[in-house]
Amino acid sequence: MAGLRFVARRLLASVPVIVLASFVVFVMVASTTDPLGDMRADPQLAPAVIAQRSEQLNLDRPLLVRYGLWAADALRGDLGATLDDRAVAPLVRQRLQVTLRMVLLGTVLAALGAIAAGVVAAVRRHRFADHALAFSSLLLLSMPVFWLAALLKEFGAIRLNELFGRQVVYTVGATSPNLRGSLWHRLGDHAGHLALPTLTLALVAGAAWSRYQRVAMIEVLDADHVRLARAKGLSATRVVLRHGLRNALVPLTMVVAVDFAAIIGGAVVIEKVFSWQGMGDLLLDGVTDGDVNVVAAWLLVTSVVVVVFNLAADALHGILDPRVRHG
Repeated sequence: MAGLRFVARRLLASVPVIVLASFVVFVMVASTTDPLGDMRADPQLAPAVIAQRSEQLNLDRPLLVRYGLWAADALRGDLGATLDDRAVAPLVRQRLQVTLRMVLLGTVLAALGAIAAGVVAAVRRHRFADHALAFSSLLLLSMPVFWLAALLKEFGAIRLNELFGRQVVYTVGATSPNLRGSLWHRLGDHAGHLALPTLTLALVAGAAWSRYQRVAMIEVLDADHVRLARAKGLSATRVVLRHGLRNALVPLTMVVAVDFAAIIGGAVVIEKVFSWQGMGDLLLDGVTDGDVNVVAAWLLVTSVVVVVFNLAADALHGILDPRVRHG
C-alpha cells in the first residue's frame, strides 16, 4: 500500500508539470509560426479560401481557447491532425516505437558500461586504468553528438562490414525498405540498423555516468562497513560486488532518471544523422512546418515517457536502498 501511495503521489505531482510544459510549448509555437504562410504568399488564392482554412485549424480563435480545445481532445486520446490532415496519434505511435528501440537499448547499454567503467576506475584509482577511462570519458564528453555519429557512420560501418565480409550494420534508416523474410532475418536487419545509433547514444551518456559511478564507488569503498568486510577476510570481489556496488548504484539511478530527458533530446540529433523516421524527425518536421499539433503531441508523449522512467528509477531506488522503502 505504501508503494502504491508513493506512485500515486508522484503521478499527481507530475500532472501539473506536464500541463504547464505543454501549455508553454503550445503558446510559443502557435505565436511564433504561421501554418498558412505558404497560402498567404500565393497571390492566386482567394482570401476566402485562406479564411476557411484558418477556421478549420482554429487559427481564428484566441490562443487560450485553442489550447483548451487541444487539451480536451488530448485527454480523449485525440491529438488532432497535421497540416496535411493526417491523424497525429497514429503517427506519433508509429514514430515512438522506432525511437524507443534506440533510446531504451542505448540507456541500458550506457548504464551497464558506466557501472563497469566506474567500478574498474574506483578499484584501480590513480592507476593506468583509471587515467585511461578518465581520458576516454573526457574525449567522448567533449565531442558533439552529431560528430561522433558521423564518425561511426563513415568509419565504423566500413570497418565492421569489412571485418565480417558482408553488410551487417547499416547507416541509413531504421529498417531496410520492403523488409521481408523469416523472423531471424527481420531481427538481424533491425539489429544492423540499430547498432550504430544505439552505440552513439550509449557512448555519450555512459561517458558522463561512469564518472558519477566512480565517485560513488570510491565513497562506498572507503566506508566503515566495507573496511569491516575486508577485515573479516572476505574476498575482494565479494567486497566490491556485494558490499560496495549495491550502495554505489543508488546515485546512478537518480542521475539516469534526471538525464533521460536529455537522452531523448540527443536522440533527435542522432536520428537526423542516420535518417531515422522517429520522434526526432517528427519534431523537426513539426517545428519547420509550424505544425502546433505535432509539436504539442511530441512534448506530451515524451513528457509521459520521462515521468514513467522517473517512477521506475524511484522504484529501483527503493529496492537498492531499504531506507527509502521504510521512509
